[in-house]
Order: sequence, then C-alpha cells, then structure tokens
Amino acid sequence: MSEVETLTTPPRRATARFMLGHPARWIALGFGSGLSPKAPGTVGTLWAWLSFVLINPWLNDGQWAALIVASTVLGWWACTMTARHLATPDPGAIVWDEIVAFWLILWLVSPVGFWGQLIAFALFRYFDAAKPGPVGWADRLFKGARGQPVGWAQGWGILFDDFVAAGCTLMVIALWRAILG
Repeated sequence: MSEVETLTTPPRRATARFMLGHPARWIALGFGSGLSPKAPGTVGTLWAWLSFVLINPWLNDGQWAALIVASTVLGWWACTMTARHLATPDPGAIVWDEIVAFWLILWLVSPVGFWGQLIAFALFRYFDAAKPGPVGWADRLFKGARGQPVGWAQGWGILFDDFVAAGCTLMVIALWRAILG
C-alpha cells in the first residue's frame, strides 16, 4: 500500500479474514487476541500472561532478553505494516505492544507468584489504559493524525507508550518492594 493509497483509504476494521491476509497482521493482532470486541488490550495482555507462564520454564534470562529484543524489532515492523493496512495510526486491535511490554514486566519481576503477577497485570493495564503522566506523553509523541500515512515513527510509537507503561509499572512494584522490605 503506497502513501497515496494510505491517504485516500478509509480506516478498515480488523477481522479474522483481515488478519489471515498478511503475516504482520498475525503478529500485531496478537494471534487473534486483538480481535476481541471488548477490551482488546486487556485480552492481549492476558494472552501475554498465559504465554509467559507456558514458556517461562523453558527460557533463561539471556533467552528472555533475546526474545524481548527480537519481539520488539519484529513487532515494530508488524505494528507499522498492520497500522498502514488498517489506515489508522494506532488501531486498538494491535496488541503486540501489550504482549511484549507485559512479557518484559513479568520477566523482570520474576520469580513472583500468581498474586504478584496479578498486581503487575492490574498496574500495567491501569498505566496502559489511563495513560497518566509519562505514558500519555509517550502516546502523543509519535501519534500521526487519522488519514495521514502511517510511517515507522508511528509504528514505533505503538510500542513505545507500552514500554513506558511497563516502566511505570516496574517503578511502582520496585517502590512497593522497597517499602515493604
């Protein structure tokens, strides 16, 4: 899709058929979790949590770091392409940003049990959805206007605000641990 087509193409809706049309869409839409009609970001974060629990026993810290770096680079491409295909700068159906950011949180707070993971989930969802302070700034930093071509900066912006939300989540958890000893 060229920049001219992006400018003249009305925004599209993500569907299962749309997702099946390109590999980037599979990734960006969280293997279908972003197609949830209600709260796709929350569903994508739940997918991240489940996948983390399933693969964590098999990965060491170096492998987690490599997976997160590779998933970020791959996600930048996938989110950019999918946003272009949807003709929308930051479509709600794109949830790869939540997945990678929540993997980062869970990896860095581990080992922690279910309740610690649940608190991390709740904090991350708060920061990602409400976008207070630095998260709101990060969200606005790379935003493109609807109808303008989606470039690599907007693709990075899709990921960036979630990494800032992850940083805020990790800071609250670190302060909580420091206070409670």
